[in-house]
Amino acid sequence: MQFLKPVQKLASKVDWQVSERTRMVVKYYAEYTGFSEDEVVDRFLDNIRKDPDFFAWIKGKRRKATLIKQMFADNSAES
Repeated sequence: MQFLKPVQKLASKVDWQVSERTRMVVKYYAEYTGFSEDEVVDRFLDNIRKDPDFFAWIKGKRRKATLIKQMFADNSAES
């Protein structure tokens, strides 16, 4: 049995422009899953952290320790 983890509260608002098609995909996917549109976007974008090429790119950055700590704080296996 896996224990439930507390839901992360979304902390900050951003102002991005997306295509109408993308907005509709998020809207209907949120309706399908029962999550809010904010949660759908947050979960999809969180999956970017699993991209090994992105992680390799971050490791080449000057302030990589800070970036890794900020982006992978909940996953010590990556650091």
